[in-house]
Amino acid sequence: MSTLGNIIWFLLGGLIAGMCWLIAGLLCCITIIGIPLGIQCFKFVELSFFPFGKDIQFSSGTASVLINILWLLIFGFEMALIFAVIGLLFCITIIGIPFGLQMFKFAKLALMPFGAQIVINQ
Repeated sequence: MSTLGNIIWFLLGGLIAGMCWLIAGLLCCITIIGIPLGIQCFKFVELSFFPFGKDIQFSSGTASVLINILWLLIFGFEMALIFAVIGLLFCITIIGIPFGLQMFKFAKLALMPFGAQIVINQ
């Protein structure tokens, strides 16, 4: 089921979500200071393309909180807003609810990407 969901997701919203993370990562890698931000963005590109069957675990730490605040000021708020609006549009129909929930997962991830780890569901 997750394979079919991933294929439909990629066509309907995953390409947009993945490109957002890719563009943010490329823009962050322009400067030496932004390279760690860019590398974290590149980790989430594959997750954005194929999210079904994967989950995100959030952890907290002092360093990740400080970097998340910096991220929030640069790209985080805008990306979270985009993902939340697209998620609301998906949730208008019953068929789109699983895709909307994935977009909400990415909205939360866009607010706090540092300290987050991708976990594959068994």
